[in-house]
Amino acid sequence: MRSIAIFGAVGALVAAVALPAYAASSTPVDAAATLQQVAAGDAQSLVVASEATASPLVRSTYSATTQEEIDKKKAEEAAAAAAAAAAAAAANATASSSGGGIDIGSYALVSPGSGEVRYPLPRGSYTEARTTVGPDSGGHQGADMLAPAGTPIYAVAAGVVRVSSESYYGYGVGITIDHVIGGQSVSTTYGHMTYGSRQVSAGQTVVAGQLIGAVGSTGNSTANHLHLEVNVNGSVLEPYSWLAANAG
Repeated sequence: MRSIAIFGAVGALVAAVALPAYAASSTPVDAAATLQQVAAGDAQSLVVASEATASPLVRSTYSATTQEEIDKKKAEEAAAAAAAAAAAAAANATASSSGGGIDIGSYALVSPGSGEVRYPLPRGSYTEARTTVGPDSGGHQGADMLAPAGTPIYAVAAGVVRVSSESYYGYGVGITIDHVIGGQSVSTTYGHMTYGSRQVSAGQTVVAGQLIGAVGSTGNSTANHLHLEVNVNGSVLEPYSWLAANAG
């Protein structure tokens, strides 16, 4: 009986020690998983709060533009810049050549630098001298451009030669050309040219910049120079200002 009692006590003691350890090693099936546990289990997942919402995309602050529209816009801006530069250059030329006494705004018939109107002598080859126009001109209705004998003279614009003579009144060797410039009737006269230098005859059609003769001192002249006259719609204009306004 004593032995039986001892074995029973030992068995009870073993059971009491083993059951708490077994209970501690078990995990309840319905335990809730934490956010950290979910993230640790799937590192590629993104978990956000349920209140988060996508921000709307506002498109009113920009617009799509095609390459063709971009090129057209650039071309328009370049043309505007070029026009402004040409206007500024023409204004500078006007101020320097008019002496401040003549408003040449009404003289322009074509765009300066277009080539439709050109200077009759090479730039830099002459010196501007007397230029008188009007009732107090004493009969001198043009501008004197001082240049060495033989300096080439060119037609200032396309037209038809009306006069080409070795003895053209006080002009001496002279030429007159009729033009239509900017829709206006224009005539230009070139006087005091060198004998035998005329390159065109009456009735001949010429182009702007065509050689027509050479500087001399014939007729009523005391020095080598080109006497240039400009007549627009029957009115005599001051040649230097007219050239500045139309030839650039």
